[in-house]
Amino acid sequence: VQLQASGGGLVQAGGSLRLSCVASERSSRMYHIGWFRQAPGTEREFVGAILRSGSGGSTYYGDSVKGRFTISRVNAKNAVYLHMNNLKPEDTAVYYCAASSSAINWVKSESAYNYWGQGTLVTVSS
Repeated sequence: VQLQASGGGLVQAGGSLRLSCVASERSSRMYHIGWFRQAPGTEREFVGAILRSGSGGSTYYGDSVKGRFTISRVNAKNAVYLHMNNLKPEDTAVYYCAASSSAINWVKSESAYNYWGQGTLVTVSS
């Protein structure tokens, strides 16, 4: 599965952005899709994930984005979206989407993901 992340850009603090993750094939709907981010000089951080529909389609979020970010999925478009609201300067990072076929309890772990997109840069100015 090939993943293409897009939608990053420059936004002021308090603003919103929507990132897209589009998969190359329909089989992507069989995977959990996760979002991670990495700021310069830091480790990659779990942002959120959405389970495949067959596992209920539930969503999970990292503590730093809970209540501000939401994830949605449109299987007909092989797409997953990360809706980011009330952005803060500390949200500045390269955002990656990834696909996992792991058990549900591993979806917050970077190591559970088999396929990764190329990343899209989000910059939040103060």
